[in-house]
Amino acid sequence: MHGANESIIVQETELITLYPRLYHMAEDGSWPSIQKHGLLSTSALLDLYQVNGTARIEIESNHRPQSVILSRDGEADIVVRDQIPMSDSALEKCLEDDLRPSDWYETLNSKTFFWLSRERLWRLLGARAYRDKPQTVLTLETSTLVAAYRDEILLSPINSGSTIMNPRPRGLSTFLPVADYPYAERRRTRSKQDALVELVIPNGVPDITSHVISVHRVLNSELEELWRRDGTDPSDGPAL
Repeated sequence: MHGANESIIVQETELITLYPRLYHMAEDGSWPSIQKHGLLSTSALLDLYQVNGTARIEIESNHRPQSVILSRDGEADIVVRDQIPMSDSALEKCLEDDLRPSDWYETLNSKTFFWLSRERLWRLLGARAYRDKPQTVLTLETSTLVAAYRDEILLSPINSGSTIMNPRPRGLSTFLPVADYPYAERRRTRSKQDALVELVIPNGVPDITSHVISVHRVLNSELEELWRRDGTDPSDGPAL
């Protein structure tokens, strides 16, 4: 067991060294709610806002062509983001392991996602569905997040929430623990940003403010700083 633990630590160290920053794109205006509740998965938000029954199934198990507003007494309204980059028809072609589109939507809705490269982040920010709308971007410290969630972290080789343009196969083995992820093998034939695409944490990160370095509002490639951890470099953020 000692050797196995050493192997995991080595891979964690490599992960932190190669990808020292993580990025998350959230709905414009969502930072106060994230500060209060943490960065939560869609399923965790549905729990928090006490959404159940048919309304929950519609949000959690089906494709969302547009964003959905959640309301609850005593809480500010929040937005559950759309799933424009996916479709049932495309998922039916690329899903493996006998999964159905509803299975994949439920899988994604149970997780929180982080980009490991600025290039990937900006590719999403520049997508047609989002480029003309303001977005909130969180920049996080990989080392502290990994230390806090090492037993939960999963890694993905694809943009698991997109089926645009030749959708990649996906299934039960898409999300793997750090120790099982074939990074070295993938790096032999891929760039750093394509060898590892997403870092994933189930349910959410309640203590997200312990790991966030800066928060920016982004619109048409222009950045406005909303928040920064004391003592951090003013240039530490999502700018390319």
